[in-house]
Amino acid sequence: MNNDRNNSQIGTLYRHGDVLIRRIATLPVGAQKRVGTTLAHGEVTGHSHRIQQSQAAQLWAQGNDLFLEIKEPSATLIHEEHRAIELPQGLYRVWKQREYRPDAYVEVED
Repeated sequence: MNNDRNNSQIGTLYRHGDVLIRRIATLPVGAQKRVGTTLAHGEVTGHSHRIQQSQAAQLWAQGNDLFLEIKEPSATLIHEEHRAIELPQGLYRVWKQREYRPDAYVEVED
């Protein structure tokens, strides 16, 4: 991989429905491997945001924070209700959209 190109992509954002993904430089210290390649489950529809090629990705977690490592030149993020997007090799932070309510922040449900 070309390090200059990768460094220039740090901070790049991708939106996939109610999931936001941001390119990062490194994983946080203490991040733990997670099983699977599903970034978010839809509680209402049962659909999920997931990496199509499971061997191409590794999920990591630190507390409630989720991170994604794409280990191959690219991988496809899919969901039944959204267009697939290609993510280039690298590290990403993953957020599930939340909506504000006066009494709490609530995760948006698909």
